[in-house]
Amino acid sequence: MPALYSTYTPDELVRLLQQDDAEAFTEIYRRYWQKMFAIAINRLHDSALAEDVVHDVLASLWANRSEAAIQTIENYLAVATKYMVLTRLKQQARQQQLLQQAPATVAINDEVELRMQQRQLLARIAEEVEKLPEKCRLIFKYSREAGMPVKEIARVLQLSPKTVENQLTKALRQLRVATRSLFMMLVLFLFF
Repeated sequence: MPALYSTYTPDELVRLLQQDDAEAFTEIYRRYWQKMFAIAINRLHDSALAEDVVHDVLASLWANRSEAAIQTIENYLAVATKYMVLTRLKQQARQQQLLQQAPATVAINDEVELRMQQRQLLARIAEEVEKLPEKCRLIFKYSREAGMPVKEIARVLQLSPKTVENQLTKALRQLRVATRSLFMMLVLFLFF
């Protein structure tokens, strides 16, 4: 069936999208994501941020599919991408301004409060570790808490070393995403 969608005109895809057709959305994604990415990367110069922009625009398209007034899908996506890029650039400028306004060095007089913040951060990280899938969590704990090398973890769990490495990578990626906002909150706490 997906091959059939590749033969549809952009207008037909939009009409089907507005009728909640997920395959039409997939075809729109397939046709236009590279153009959207090119617009975003050209202005942002950051591939991860550009991917986020494309994702956000497409998520918005799907969420607003029945209300969106789309004359030409390619133009609609290009303009939406440009607006999302501008929004991101404004956010970056605001963050940069906040960081510049913060003092260069931060002196914390109340060490008890800092320790409390550190404990809260460590507790939140521990919560995120507990949310990992069971095998991933066990491998992570063996590696980080028990200090076991990959080969030893693989031997104990009867897994290949490559599987252990993949699970560690997965755990670190999930923790990095989950703690990104926590880190920003700590930075804001320290500077303000």
